[in-house]
Amino acid sequence: MVKQVRVFIDGHHYYVPERSTILDAAKMAGIKIPTLCYYKGLNEIGACRVCVVEVDGYDRLFTACNNTVDEDMVIWTNSKKVREARRTNVQLILSQHNGNCTMCTRSGNCSLQKIANDLNIQTTPFKKDLPKQKGNPNFPLIRDYSKCIKCMRCIQVCDKIQASHIWDVVNTGSRTTVDVKDVYSLEDSKCALCGQCITHCPVNALHERDDTDRVLDALNDPQKIVVAQIAPSIRTAWGEPFGLSPEKATIERLAEALHLMGFNFIMDTDFSADLTIMEEASEFLEKLQHPQDNKFPMFTSCCPGWVRFCKAHYPEFVDQLSTSKSPQGMFGAIAKSYYAKALEVDPHNIYVVSIMPCLAKKHECDIPILNDACGDPDVDVVLTTREIDRMIRASYIMPDSIGERALDMPLGLGSGAGNIFGATGGVMEAALRTAYYFATGTNPDPDAFKDVRGMEGWKESTFTIAGNTLHVAVSNGLGNTKRLLDALKEGRVHYDFVEVMACPGGCVGGGGQPIHDGEFNAPARADVLYRQDAKNVIRFSHENPSIINLYRDYLDHPLSELAEKLLHTDQHGWKMPGEK
Repeated sequence: MVKQVRVFIDGHHYYVPERSTILDAAKMAGIKIPTLCYYKGLNEIGACRVCVVEVDGYDRLFTACNNTVDEDMVIWTNSKKVREARRTNVQLILSQHNGNCTMCTRSGNCSLQKIANDLNIQTTPFKKDLPKQKGNPNFPLIRDYSKCIKCMRCIQVCDKIQASHIWDVVNTGSRTTVDVKDVYSLEDSKCALCGQCITHCPVNALHERDDTDRVLDALNDPQKIVVAQIAPSIRTAWGEPFGLSPEKATIERLAEALHLMGFNFIMDTDFSADLTIMEEASEFLEKLQHPQDNKFPMFTSCCPGWVRFCKAHYPEFVDQLSTSKSPQGMFGAIAKSYYAKALEVDPHNIYVVSIMPCLAKKHECDIPILNDACGDPDVDVVLTTREIDRMIRASYIMPDSIGERALDMPLGLGSGAGNIFGATGGVMEAALRTAYYFATGTNPDPDAFKDVRGMEGWKESTFTIAGNTLHVAVSNGLGNTKRLLDALKEGRVHYDFVEVMACPGGCVGGGGQPIHDGEFNAPARADVLYRQDAKNVIRFSHENPSIINLYRDYLDHPLSELAEKLLHTDQHGWKMPGEK
């Protein structure tokens, strides 16, 4: 049993667990202490000093986030000394922060803005001293040096959770700041573009490159046929900023919003997730049939953040990546070949817009070799969930009052297996459902492989398919992936098939999803996908009628010559910074 200690907070006594932080003790007492740099379990360093409190017997103020209570400690959370210190600390932060809130994408969802408003700060006595901007504005991840508040969250999440070590503290004294590590510019780093630094940044010092104007230009071009594809995880999150419940924030309601904006066709990346499974499962089974010619495990390739991480940090595993393109890449290739032919239009006039949960997809669509359909990029532009939500607001569309619109066929039909791609373990489960069918000619129970579900960072399981025992693993979050890869290198584990997703929780926790500061929403979002899968009439990728027709009428069979041309890629065909 945990020992309880008595503390006095703002004149009242409370009993709290021993070694509780002052912040947690106050929270248990129902007393709010403001925080800015604090992120529970990740960043508890008291850098911003917004959470300071007064403790009897001490002249100095204590940071509440990283100081623990003692027996009979007397704490004052709102004394004159505390209020003045907080205001001064925030004013100092504001003196080095570009406060153009009206033109900031985090306006209304900014922790610094909220605290300044809460503390009634209307002016600052300190001289403004903003750092100069640097870096490539065309890189998918933008760092605004004039908005960094030096909270260190980006460093912590990149080091502790994502194991990429991109950010660090640089310079000394008054010039101390956060910047990229080892290189001059972010675009020259080994950044995976997972975007977790964005979702953990309390302000707008880190944000995605905004591509909404490119989409608006395409929508206004009478020559362009603008086709949207909506990733599985988008349906779990796009309605959050509008206060929509998961039941109301349907993909069909989003489709109606896109139609009102002027999109010509709105389709589902679930379709191309099913297509990915057809190709990837076939690729895996072919490798199993020729083990002497292949290295194992085979790794999934649908997460471009993971592919970037692999190429940058573990190049020895690149040959073991599936050659299958990601679902967004496959969709673009099919839209500009098969679908263009069905519409009887010039494929150069089809403009594919991907609505995705991450930034790495922005880089992926710009890879020069991903242009197999007609010579143009398979995907023209990628918007994050946040960007499409901004476009909805800018169009004065009220999502809670519009109807629903069916997605356009044939690329608007996806199975439950394609739907769960957005959650960690979903790709593995979907692939095993179809691999089982390919190997045996019969369908398994749709939930036969549910052991790979869940938010655990590194999961492993064993399944038997057609008499073959398969050892599989699933990881989410690049820190967990690093542990798995190190174990593989050292020979401590052996797997046949491994799924990796760069972001904690998978795409549902992607770096392009809506930001709720201090919250981890991936589990709830994943639950939405699994509930949708359970209700779907089609739960196997190989039973999707649109997929069946695509192979019958166009591709012939998985891994056919045309399928290899359109749906597969050379993972060595492009280079990461520093890659030889």
